[in-house]
Amino acid sequence: MRMRARAIGVGLLLVALAAQALAASQVKSVRLWRAPDNTRLVFDLSGPVQHSLFTLVAPNRIVIDVNAQLATKLEQLSFANTPITSVRSAQRTPNDLRVVIDLSAPVSPKSFSLAPNQQYGDRLVIDLFDQGADTTPSLPPSNVAENPAVPVTPTQPAPKLVPVPNGKRDIVIAIDAGHGGEDPGAQGPRGQHEKGVTLAIAKELQQQINREKGFRAELTRTGDYFIPLRRRTEIARKKGADLFVSIHADAAPSRSAFGASVFALSDRGATSESARWLADNENRSDLIGGDGGVSLDNKDRMLAGVLLDLSMTASMSASLNVGQKVLSNVGRITPLHKRRVEQAGFMVLKSPDIPSILVETGFISNHAESQKLTSSGHQQALARAISTGVKQFFQQSPPPGTYIAWLRDQGKIPAGPREHLVSSGESLALIAQRYEVSLTALRNTNKLASDSVKVGQLLQIPATTLAAQP
Repeated sequence: MRMRARAIGVGLLLVALAAQALAASQVKSVRLWRAPDNTRLVFDLSGPVQHSLFTLVAPNRIVIDVNAQLATKLEQLSFANTPITSVRSAQRTPNDLRVVIDLSAPVSPKSFSLAPNQQYGDRLVIDLFDQGADTTPSLPPSNVAENPAVPVTPTQPAPKLVPVPNGKRDIVIAIDAGHGGEDPGAQGPRGQHEKGVTLAIAKELQQQINREKGFRAELTRTGDYFIPLRRRTEIARKKGADLFVSIHADAAPSRSAFGASVFALSDRGATSESARWLADNENRSDLIGGDGGVSLDNKDRMLAGVLLDLSMTASMSASLNVGQKVLSNVGRITPLHKRRVEQAGFMVLKSPDIPSILVETGFISNHAESQKLTSSGHQQALARAISTGVKQFFQQSPPPGTYIAWLRDQGKIPAGPREHLVSSGESLALIAQRYEVSLTALRNTNKLASDSVKVGQLLQIPATTLAAQP
C-alpha cells in the first residue's frame, strides 16, 4: 500500500513538474515578415507552449493567449506594408500572456506551433492572410507543407501574358531566390545570409532578362519571406514559365570548398516524381500544356504515367541543355566546383512540365567567395552569365509561338547550331521527332553509324525540318 501511495505521489510530482516546465516558457523574441498576400509573425520560445486565438471586430483585432512570459519588447517591430497597426501585450498572470494585434483591415488568421530544428527552438507562428488570399499556411521545410502528399497552391496570382509585336508571346523565365524569411539558408563567416544573396542576384537577373525583347522574367519571391519548395514551382507554372531557375549559395563542412555549380533533376528523382504527380489528383490535369497540349483528365493511369514520363524526359533533356550553357558562361567569371551539370533529386526542380535548373553561385561558407557573393559587381556578373546562357539556349530552341521563334523563322537572328544532350530513356527516333527533323538527317549530321545514342552524348540538330523533306 505504501509503495502504491509512493508511486502515486511520484506520478503527481512529475505531472506538476511537467506542467510547471510547460508554463515557464518565455517569448524570447518576435519576428515579422510580409509576403504578397499574408503577414507572418513568429514568436521564438524557450520551450513548448499552449495557445488560443480569437478575432474581434469594431475595431479589427486578433487576441492570442499563451501560457508564457514575455521576455522581449514588441515596440521594435516594423508594420510597414502590413495590415497590423500595433501589437500590445499584457501579462495577466506570471504564466498567462495576452497579445493583441490591432489591424487596419480584416484578415484570416492561422496559427500553429513548430518544434525545434537545427536553426531555431520552439516557435509559435501566426499567419495573417489578406482577404481573398489562399489560407494554406507556409510551413518550413521540416513540416507538413513539404510532404509530397499535401498539395499547395501558389500565393501569387498569374499575370496575363503580354504579347510582343506580331502577336507572339514572350519567353517567360521564373527566377527563384532560394530560402527567405525564417529560413535564412547557409551562413557566411561574417554572418552573411544566403537568403539575402540569392534575392539580390535574382532581382539583378530579372532586370537583365527583362531588357531583352521577347523575354520576361518573374520572381517567385520579391522580398524576405518564406515560400515552401513545392509552392515555388506552382508559382512558376501559374506564371506560364518556360524555364525555372533557382538561385542558391552553397555551404560546405570544409570552408576551403569553392566554386559554382549547376544542377538538373536526376533520373531517380524523375521516377519518384511521376508517381507523386499521378497520386495527386489536383495536379493531373493539363500538365503537358501549350497549343494542342495533352490533358490527363480522361487518360487511364498507365497512359497518364507514360505521358508524364515523356514530359519529364523532355524537361530533363532541356534542363541539361540550358544548364550546360549557363554553366559555361558562369565558368567565365568565377571558378567552377564541377565542370558538368550535376543531377540530383532537388525538390524545387521536380516539375514535369517546366525545364528547371538550380544554380549554386558559390560557397558562402568560403571566406573569399562570401565576400564576392555579397558584392554588387559580382552579383551583376553572375546574373549576366546566367542570362547569357538562358538566352543562348532559347535562341537555339525557342518555344513555338514566341517572339524569339518568329525572329528565328524570319532569319532575323542567327539560327546557329542546335544542340541536344541525351538523357536517360531517350532514343534517336524520339529526339528526331521532338525537333521535327528526319531520322536520316539527324544521323548524318552527327556522323552516326547506327541509331544508338548514349546518355550524356551531345547531338547537333540539323536545321532541315520534316516538312521540308521530299
